[in-house]
Amino acid sequence: MRTAYRVDTVRAAERDLMARLPEGALMQRAAAGLAAACADLLGRVYGRRVVLLVGSGDNGGDALYAGARLARRGAGVTAVPLAPGRAHAGGLAALLRAGGRTVAPGDADGPIRRADLVLDGVVGIGGRGGLREDAARLAALAEGSRAAVVAVDLPSGVEADTGEVRGAAVRADLTVTFGTHKPALLVDPARGHAGSVRLVDIGLDLPGEPDLEALQHADVARLLPVPGAESDKYRRGVVGIAAGSARYPGAAVLAVAGALRGGAGAVRYVGPAGQAVLARHPETLVSDRGPARAGRVQAWVVGPGAGDDAATVAEVLASDVPVLIDADGLRLADADAVRGRTAPTLMTPHAGEAAALLGVAREEVEAGRLAAARELAGRYGAAVLLKGATTLVVGEGGGGPVRVNPTGTPWLATAGSGDVLSGMAGSLLAAGLSAVDAGSAGAYLHGLAGRFAAAGAPVGAYEVAEALPRAWRDVVRE
Repeated sequence: MRTAYRVDTVRAAERDLMARLPEGALMQRAAAGLAAACADLLGRVYGRRVVLLVGSGDNGGDALYAGARLARRGAGVTAVPLAPGRAHAGGLAALLRAGGRTVAPGDADGPIRRADLVLDGVVGIGGRGGLREDAARLAALAEGSRAAVVAVDLPSGVEADTGEVRGAAVRADLTVTFGTHKPALLVDPARGHAGSVRLVDIGLDLPGEPDLEALQHADVARLLPVPGAESDKYRRGVVGIAAGSARYPGAAVLAVAGALRGGAGAVRYVGPAGQAVLARHPETLVSDRGPARAGRVQAWVVGPGAGDDAATVAEVLASDVPVLIDADGLRLADADAVRGRTAPTLMTPHAGEAAALLGVAREEVEAGRLAAARELAGRYGAAVLLKGATTLVVGEGGGGPVRVNPTGTPWLATAGSGDVLSGMAGSLLAAGLSAVDAGSAGAYLHGLAGRFAAAGAPVGAYEVAEALPRAWRDVVRE
């Protein structure tokens, strides 16, 4: 599992470690890892041209010491101090002793255009807001050059704790981060500026509960239900799907498709699209008597393609089993009914739906995804799966670590894809997983299935559903 911690936690761990180490030792550890990552990226160090964009803090010091190591291996290293006279004195002296040189920001255009690698050491994890004008100009120049851009700890100009980008920011090909991931490296829009991420262990002693966590194959495999010798379809769990309408029967078909591949033993469908569901999925238990009279279920999925059927949404919310609310169900659900539920509730909005529920612009949600997901979970007392380029899963009420889904592909941005995810996660709820685990595992498998189904080309939602068994096997085989 990958974990990420907020700046204040990282700073505290760094202070504790520095108190036990000789002065400057921690920076040397970081610089050594940074230089090694740059050398790996360059392939051959001797004769390569490296430019350091150097701020006034320790981030700049890391870049200078790493530059000195590269210079000692034969690279031509040029430092560009953005605050002359305030660059890290020890790092600058080390670079000059190793044969490096400095130029003023106004004279940096040529060196950057000719560089093989540009090292971004402008602003560290304590930075706020976008880059200042001189740094923004050099960052844009580096982005447009042929050089590989490497960020020190995180790209300058992004918000470390929130993943927000409030102005000009570096776009890196590689980010070398120290001690632990920072939230901005896992959450969009900042994640899109980080490129590949390489974690360098510098010996930090971090607390047990992180602020963010990203599951990996082994973590998901431990969550997935496995039937035993005594299992039958009811012991494995039954998921109810209340979805679809005369206008949107396909939403019901896709939600059922996801549910059938989600680990529960049986799927009950309630709604007006029963014939369409049976035509594609004859194993589905179809009822036209409403959720309360459909038969026993261990969880409900409500909302995909529901149109204006508020009565069905209310009936499902009144049940005493876990409920996943998606799509039209989010608009139709009574907020007090959601808050008053005693069984787990998982809401699965995309950015536009979350914005409507919060009463803000969609752009505000997309710019601050962490804050929006936590706020929504707090308002409704529910777990929230906020879909998007980085899908986030927040626990009921907004507490605990936020799960960040690492799988997926832009090709999943297609009609019906969310319906498949809802069915999949709802089935995991019925199989006994918590709301956070069902949402996290469902999003992980859904993203992986999207990769397999697309394979670099456009893909339909039903193809994603059909790829879910392959994704499941890939996870449990590890």
